[in-house]
Amino acid sequence: MLKVLQRIIQEVNSARSLDAALATLVRRTRKAMQTDVCSFYLFDGERDALVLMETIGLRTQAVGQVALPVGEGLVGTVARREEPLNLEDAQAHPSFRYFEATGEERYSSFLGVPIIHQRRMLGVLVVQQAERRRYDESDEAFLVTMGAQLAGVLAHALATGGLTCPAFPGVQATFIGVAASPGMAIGEAVVLSPPADLDSVPDLVPTDVEFEIARLKDAIARVREEIRAAGERLANRISAQELALFDVYQQMLGEAALSQEVEKRIREGQWAPGALADVVRRHVQYLERVDDDYLRERAADVRDLGRRVLAHLQEESPRLPEHYPQGAILIGDEISVALLGEVPRDRLGGLISVRGSSNSHVAIIARAMGIPLVSGMIDLPLPRLDGAPLVLDGHRGRVFVRPGPELVAHYQSQIDEEKALAALLEHEQDLPSVTPDGHAMTLMVNTGLTVDTVASLKTRIGGVGLYRTEVPFMITERFPGEQEQTRLYREQLESFAPLPVVMRTLDIGGDKDLPYFPIEEANPFLGWRGIRVTLDHPEVLMVQLRAMLRASQGLDNLELLLPMVTNVDEVDDTLKLIERAIIELGEEGVDVRRPRLGVMLEVPATLYQLKALAARVDFFSVGSNDLTQYLLAVDRNNPRVADLYDSCHPAVLSALHRLAAESSELNVPTSVCGELAGDPAGALLLMGMGFRVLSMNGPNLPRVRAAIRRISREAAAELVEQTLALDTPAEVRAHLANRMQAWQLAHLLPPRD
Repeated sequence: MLKVLQRIIQEVNSARSLDAALATLVRRTRKAMQTDVCSFYLFDGERDALVLMETIGLRTQAVGQVALPVGEGLVGTVARREEPLNLEDAQAHPSFRYFEATGEERYSSFLGVPIIHQRRMLGVLVVQQAERRRYDESDEAFLVTMGAQLAGVLAHALATGGLTCPAFPGVQATFIGVAASPGMAIGEAVVLSPPADLDSVPDLVPTDVEFEIARLKDAIARVREEIRAAGERLANRISAQELALFDVYQQMLGEAALSQEVEKRIREGQWAPGALADVVRRHVQYLERVDDDYLRERAADVRDLGRRVLAHLQEESPRLPEHYPQGAILIGDEISVALLGEVPRDRLGGLISVRGSSNSHVAIIARAMGIPLVSGMIDLPLPRLDGAPLVLDGHRGRVFVRPGPELVAHYQSQIDEEKALAALLEHEQDLPSVTPDGHAMTLMVNTGLTVDTVASLKTRIGGVGLYRTEVPFMITERFPGEQEQTRLYREQLESFAPLPVVMRTLDIGGDKDLPYFPIEEANPFLGWRGIRVTLDHPEVLMVQLRAMLRASQGLDNLELLLPMVTNVDEVDDTLKLIERAIIELGEEGVDVRRPRLGVMLEVPATLYQLKALAARVDFFSVGSNDLTQYLLAVDRNNPRVADLYDSCHPAVLSALHRLAAESSELNVPTSVCGELAGDPAGALLLMGMGFRVLSMNGPNLPRVRAAIRRISREAAAELVEQTLALDTPAEVRAHLANRMQAWQLAHLLPPRD
């Protein structure tokens, strides 16, 4: 039964339209379950009803005509309960309703399962039989599995306009991911194809069919030459049997095989990369299903050849910056920082990353630049989205594909309100961040960008609370040398002098990789990252420390910060390297003194070692994002559990409250740099706890400053006391929203449903 299920799923997934997928599904499911009827009902949200979309066994005239309100009839009951319904005598059930148009009065047995995608009801899949039959557990499990698979196919069809039924004009689809950078955007999807990824090639109609065919033939010819040359190089090192494989490759690439079939697909209206991907996928799916072992092995060969040809095709068709539409929303499996630099800022509306995370390099840069980003969009059907209209909600982690006019108008009004608020707050941004009762708060900025991007903030901040040194490492193809790093760091230090600049040593690992230094781990967030990496590679850390110290000569505004500290030993080891770097530079005639040193408090273990750490360092910096993640044991980049990640969890707030009190007793200055610090309500909580330095992304400064200037320190302390008495994150969020409303500051919060 498993093999049957896999084959049906393959056929459904490879269908070119939803109509074809549903037709395949109901016919193959009826045959597999040896039953009389299989039908699919699609949920229509506007009518709150289920419409018969495909059937085999009922009257075909009823397709698109029969609609059952949710909760009415057996199918409506399945949708309302959102659970399977298995009946031996369907007509005896109190919810049974007869529809003359379908002719289902002939059938006694009924088994229906709901189709649910990301907690949204999409439809109901039903099988029926004339004679009484109790569908057993294996039957029910089979249909439930089919329903789960159909959920993804249906969601993709909704997103890509694959619903051709007149009953569903302009269907809108919603996808939920991880809110990685706040903001909202309305624009057009621009799908970025990673090199030689057959599953991510977008569908495009060719403007010049003959040109597409010509470049296909050229790409195939180049691959044939590569294979011929490879065969010649290996002729004396492999057996004749292995060498024969190169002949097989040449045959596959021959005019009568791959080339001819792809050319036919191009003439049917598909550009060369898309046509190639279609043909290769079809061949691979067929070969993987056959019983012959030899032919099954050839599936990998076909896939490899397809990738080779695609790589050459993509060399010929790069997407140039001038091709980006106004308000472009870039969508990619992963979006690199380097790519962001190639897109004109005035054309970029937002970003959607399939595999990215809220702490990846691109997310960090997006937040600093004020570009909305939703990541973790694992269900998004990339190949069919190019050019589709989108609404991106970076506050809630949502993407709406082909949105209706009402939704577009709703989001446009919210975007206009955010712009109006930004203009309103601009006039007070050069004023001090002091509460009405005279309590001064120091607001600092997080950065890793070029100086020009943040230097304009100098008069509005108390310094740079976090300079992410890994960003310059990310945009090169190798570890930058000491001179390169010195120049970069000097620019930052000079631009903000005499304000302090807190430079964090290289923080890679987890979800932040360097392309030339990949770290592959089963559990990267609990693995080799931060100070653990650089202490294991002192040659990298020493170059960075020397560059930082050299850059600080004569300025004295450098402060060093160590990430991902777990043990006091790590601080001691780093101190030794710093002293060594100072001595080495002194011997070279560069006179520098030891800068202030701090540790990031993000590993929960450090909360219980504050006294020992205080004896060694000059300040603490709370990394609230990672601290929250580790305290709650939640990977905030995993969309399945991302809703459990909440920096307003009572346990997180209690930990921060105790931390503020203990660091004050130890007389160690402590700042908070994380999303909580950049949230107006969160900033008031932190101020009430006793933190006096907050560091955030530039776009968050105006709202946080406005909140601080309007609420007294005493009122913030009362807010903390009230909040710590609550039991759940939802209660905390609701209370914060109510207090902000009472203070007439609700407009400073991100928009909510």
